[in-house]
Amino acid sequence: IPVGKAAIQQLGATHHFEVDTTSDAGYFTREKLRPYAAVVFLNTTGDVLNNEQQLAFQQFIQDGNGFAGIHAATDTEYDWPWYGNLVGAYFGAHPHQQDAVLHVNNRNTIATSHLPEVWKRKDEWYNFKWFTKEKVNVLISIDEGSYDAGKGKMGTSHPMSWYHQFDGGRSFYTELGHTDESYADPLYLQHLLGGLQYVMGMKQMIKE
Repeated sequence: IPVGKAAIQQLGATHHFEVDTTSDAGYFTREKLRPYAAVVFLNTTGDVLNNEQQLAFQQFIQDGNGFAGIHAATDTEYDWPWYGNLVGAYFGAHPHQQDAVLHVNNRNTIATSHLPEVWKRKDEWYNFKWFTKEKVNVLISIDEGSYDAGKGKMGTSHPMSWYHQFDGGRSFYTELGHTDESYADPLYLQHLLGGLQYVMGMKQMIKE
């Protein structure tokens, strides 16, 4: 989390958006969220917001703002169905960290156009136990034949990054980003930047 926060702050400084960070859920009020264009859950886990804070966050998205979830954001708020549909999936299990092959499904987006069609990297790879029925646009999938997917492996359809419009706002999720090394990887940082620019409304996801 510390290296991830520093990396996002640097992306903001370089690409002209301001970044605040907090681990205090008390900031989730309608008034305190009003100045922001997007909220990022960076490796959150478990139950992080109470009922009032959840309502403020829902209103924030319904007002046309954005959300970006990074890695363990899918290991968060299992008992809040609205959030599950916002982030798009819930974590089930993961094997040990290892190299794997990713397939970039759509390279015509600001989050993926710089990536190779076949991208090999090391990270902690999630198997998901639940996916939203909302329509999401898959950006990246993982090839389970390229690594030991372990318990809960998902087979030929195993998305790892996606985006969608939801409840009036914008959502982007990337499973990538467990390792410290991710936040020094220019390919990953550009992927994350594209997602952030989309959810903030700075750019359209699809490249013109």
